[in-house]
Parts: sequence; C-alpha cells; structure tokens
Amino acid sequence: MTDENGLLVKLAITPGEANDITVAADLLADIGEGQILLGDKAYDADWLRAMLARQGAWANIPARANRKKLIPFSASLYKARNVIERFFNKIKWFRRIATRYEKLGSHFLAMIKLAAIRLRLRFYESTT
Repeated sequence: MTDENGLLVKLAITPGEANDITVAADLLADIGEGQILLGDKAYDADWLRAMLARQGAWANIPARANRKKLIPFSASLYKARNVIERFFNKIKWFRRIATRYEKLGSHFLAMIKLAAIRLRLRFYESTT
C-alpha cells in the first residue's frame, strides 16, 4: 500500500500462488474515514467493500466480469492507481528485487523495505 506520493505505507508478501486479497484485511485495517482505496479487479470482494464502509472509507475498484450487481466506480479517479504501479517499477530499479536473488520471503521483504527507504529519502531530498 502506498500513499498519494507513491511512498510505501504498508507491505505484506504472499506466496506466489496466493491471491493478494488474502492479506488485504491486515493491510487496510488502519485506513481512515474519508480515504479511498484504489484497487484492481483482484480486490473486488463484498467483504472488503463492507469492511471499508465500516471504517468510513470508500473502495473505487472495478467490478469483475462475473459480478451480477453493478457497483459505483469512477474511471477518472481510477487513473490515479498508476501511483502503485510506478512504485513497483521503482523498486525494480534495485537488481536484487528485480531478479529475485532472495529466495526466502523474509529476505526478499527486507530488500523491498530497504529499497522503499531509499525511495523515501530521495523523495524528501527532492522536496526540500
């Protein structure tokens, strides 16, 4: 999860065969009132939308093709989701992450955290 500047806020890794939504509840537990989640179709689940609604947040997630009931969705707002895709691109500048040298999940997670720290420091240098 990143903020509006593309800086890492929360991170969890899952096994390659697991769906990302399995850790969504933990990642989004701190989302606050008035915030908007921009997620892709993999996050289109009724329980996730209900959880966000209870927290006062709103989900802008496109509906899956097999959804019977249409959900409100803003395509123009969804364009801002490229921030997370740009974050993924930036962490792949770091060779150890891009080539997945680290085979243990804990080591790979540590490398991503180090890359995120470096990106945050670059961001603060450019804003001051």
